[in-house]
Amino acid sequence: MENYLHEHFEVKPKGSSEEVLQRWRKLCGVVKNPKRRFRFTANLSKRGEAAAMRRTNQEKLRIAVLVSKAAFQFIQGVTRSEYRVPEEVKAAGFQICADELISIIEGHDVKKLNSHGGVNGIAVKLKTSIADGITMDDTSLSQREEIYGINKFAESKARSFWVFVWEALQDLTLMILGICAVVSLIVGIAMEGWPKGAHDGLGIVASILLVVFVTATSDYRQSLQFRDLDKEKKKITIQVTRNGYRHKMSIYDLLPGDIVHLAIGDQVPADGLFVSGFSVLIDESSLTGESEPVMVSAKNPFLLSGTKVQDGSCKMIVTAVGMRTQWGKLMATLSEGGDDETPLQVKLNGVATIIGKIGLFFAVVTFAVLVNGLFIHKWREGSHWHLSGGEALELLEYFAVAVTIVVVAVPEGLPLAVTLSLAFAMKKMMNDKALVRHLAACETMGSATSICSDKTGTLTTNHMTVVKSCICMNVMEVSRPADTSSLCSGLPNSALKLLLQSIFNNTVGEVVINKEGKHEILGTPTETAILEFGLSFGGDFQAEREASKVIKVEPFNSVKKRMGVVLELPDGGLRAHCKGASEIILAACDKVINSNGEVVPLDQGLVNQLRVTIDQFANDALRTLCLAYMDLENDFSPGSPIPATGYTCIGIVGIKDPLRPGVKESVATCRSAGITVRMITGDNINTAKAIARECGILTDDGIAIEGPDFREKNLEELNELIPKIQVMARSSPLDKHTLVKHLRTTFNEVVAVTGDGTNDAPALHEADIGLAMGIAGTEVAKESADVIILDDNFSTIVTVARWGRSVYTNIQKFVQFQLTVNVVALIVNFSSACLTGEAPFTAVQLLWVNMIMDTLGALALATEPPIDALMERTPVGRDGNFISNVMWRNILGQSFYQFLVIWFLQARGKEIFYLEGPDSDLTLNTVIFNTFVFCQIFNEISSRNMEKIDVLSGILKNYVFVGVITCTAIFQFIIIEYLGTFANTTPLSSTQWLFSICIGFLGMPVAAALKLIPV
Repeated sequence: MENYLHEHFEVKPKGSSEEVLQRWRKLCGVVKNPKRRFRFTANLSKRGEAAAMRRTNQEKLRIAVLVSKAAFQFIQGVTRSEYRVPEEVKAAGFQICADELISIIEGHDVKKLNSHGGVNGIAVKLKTSIADGITMDDTSLSQREEIYGINKFAESKARSFWVFVWEALQDLTLMILGICAVVSLIVGIAMEGWPKGAHDGLGIVASILLVVFVTATSDYRQSLQFRDLDKEKKKITIQVTRNGYRHKMSIYDLLPGDIVHLAIGDQVPADGLFVSGFSVLIDESSLTGESEPVMVSAKNPFLLSGTKVQDGSCKMIVTAVGMRTQWGKLMATLSEGGDDETPLQVKLNGVATIIGKIGLFFAVVTFAVLVNGLFIHKWREGSHWHLSGGEALELLEYFAVAVTIVVVAVPEGLPLAVTLSLAFAMKKMMNDKALVRHLAACETMGSATSICSDKTGTLTTNHMTVVKSCICMNVMEVSRPADTSSLCSGLPNSALKLLLQSIFNNTVGEVVINKEGKHEILGTPTETAILEFGLSFGGDFQAEREASKVIKVEPFNSVKKRMGVVLELPDGGLRAHCKGASEIILAACDKVINSNGEVVPLDQGLVNQLRVTIDQFANDALRTLCLAYMDLENDFSPGSPIPATGYTCIGIVGIKDPLRPGVKESVATCRSAGITVRMITGDNINTAKAIARECGILTDDGIAIEGPDFREKNLEELNELIPKIQVMARSSPLDKHTLVKHLRTTFNEVVAVTGDGTNDAPALHEADIGLAMGIAGTEVAKESADVIILDDNFSTIVTVARWGRSVYTNIQKFVQFQLTVNVVALIVNFSSACLTGEAPFTAVQLLWVNMIMDTLGALALATEPPIDALMERTPVGRDGNFISNVMWRNILGQSFYQFLVIWFLQARGKEIFYLEGPDSDLTLNTVIFNTFVFCQIFNEISSRNMEKIDVLSGILKNYVFVGVITCTAIFQFIIIEYLGTFANTTPLSSTQWLFSICIGFLGMPVAAALKLIPV
């Protein structure tokens, strides 16, 4: 079976081709309810329509932009008609309407923009301030919403409960049974009158309705869970200035007039105009399909919603929101066609197909044998040409039994159990600070064999402070405010000025005054630490920023590992400041400021002294940054790159980023679970090694390597080296991508990778599971990821792995339980039909058994919470068999036990219970049915652990499991004692009840004995 599944029902966790997705669908021959079976799989036809629509819209937008730009060349001399402000806009206090703003942005109409006074004029007409944003007043905000709309997109209406009821009724076998029930009612009432003749038909109808409503309730609850998760996925915050204060805000609260701060990796949250910024490159491919990034500046100030900031940073003023933007219109017209189905869903569709075909064969043969028995009996009586009403009902019952065998035999619930388990796990993982964006990631994480983790913010707290510095060649510890004051007194005035100029100008962070009137530092943790260091010297951020004019900014990126800025000084000269990785900046310096504040040549002795300082800081697990400057000639052009060499070293700072609590234990957990943890960082190798040793990643037999060295290795060397690599320092995004690719392809590992920057997107795509950081991560990284770690904590990644293993194991438990019921029900009904000419289970009884093993079984077993023992096993890996030898041992052993019990009862049951008279057959069949159900109840408990004998551990903590088992037992009692007329049962004596329960319970010692058999 595994070989067949591997060949025909194998898909990748992500990125499977449409051909592969189509192939397994075509092989699903026996499907009772396509609407339900394929609900949580990709709608390929709708996806194709969506892709075509997206291409059409992109082409329309691209042409519109090109035409508007071309038309602009011809209308320079044309006088525009004067714009008239609509009365309702005037009445609200604004001077420009939404349609005019939309035409400016979508048409990239510079002339129309200038006719309104440019960006500043638009700001005035929108009653906002470029510096302070809009005024937060409830009345004005509601007026603004009324005139310009809100930043939300049209969403599809949630499906009601009755839609799920209707879909559950689409089951072909239930429809056939419904027809059988109607015929049974008509014939029964005609022959025996009302109400006696209606019992069989009404019993089937009631069973069908019960199955439909239980199924619909389960499916509806799942849909609500997925809807909640979808809402969480769409929660995006952005930095906004309102009422003079900068703070984080949901993109859904944005209004035209808001001043938004964008940085590299952000998604543009609404249409708007560029206010100020540097080196802004925008990726518009999501809208126009053009892969070439667009430079946005004062000359080309148009920013479109849904596009991505590829480089630089800027401020923008929002002009259009929600459904008034092109992105909003695009989102409204498109239906994504759903996520790709997960590998387990596809595999279990394969299992359902195989078993369904076997079940269909058995059902046809059973029906043929039963009908044959009836006609042989009639032939002997010589009445084969005449069919009485009773015999017609009997024939109908045979057909109903055959159809019900198909109902039981086709495990339609298998693929849906995956969805149920994933929905449950995803909801719980949200509480554990992990947001799963793609279903497949949840189950794939359970097979992970390798985790490639960032250091900063994931293994460490990301709360950084400068604790050591080497300014003007003097090393000093900075752990208290008093230390900085003494350091300040020991610094020459000229050097202090340079240091503060470098800190406050060469930064993407900001120091602002908050509502309480206190200083608040905004920016990355590294920027925050350095700005805090500058403030501790008594520096004034705003004064420094106003003293010089910024001419050019080159933002930090993980390839260059440096950032730079060019300033126009008050005296008219130009100066470049740069900061970044210590050894890289130091290599770009040829001078240094000495302890007297003099600039001296950087000879080999001074270089060695600084390198020793860097190594000392790094060995103390500190991040090191070097600050440097150079004076430029006045002919420097802002279009030219900032020089790469010729700098004067100001100093080096050592930044402490403490290890997160619990990381060491989490790494140890991974090691015991057979998961290799590797640290990939852009930091100094000594810093990386110190942190890696502290948290247990770097061991004596492991290797720490630098990115540049890794890049120089040939393929043969890499194959030998990669299994031993535990730390990669000074790595680039390309190094991370290369390592992940080799681990996946050459070494066949299942790899999870963390990332937070825009440049991490390729590695996140390449990995089996991409993990983006929720706090430090950019929107580009989050969009490329499969799971978002909301607290940026490595321990949460281990929690995701535990949940992934739990999902995988829970599905295995459910499959083991359901296949056992399938095998026994098929063999019992078939063998009885062949040997006795009668089926022991009626249609109503089989429908109840189907509900126990399908919907209720999935609820009980697929929602088991993870246990610590899961992280003591080795991972399944990429090539592990889903239906393992352990499962086959349990399935076949338990099936054999149950079959023997039922066969023994059929053969000797009347003797054991001294049954005689006309009701003896009914009583015996009731005992057999009752025993069979209790075998399933206790087998469900045994299935909680497939390998360990102790299956009761933690059972009372799982309220769903206890509830399902209790409800099943209570409803079974009601069926036997009170619903006999409809279910073809009769009340049992206390002895018969005790016998049924004891035989069911004996299945648990049998299951325990089976677990002792090695496989």
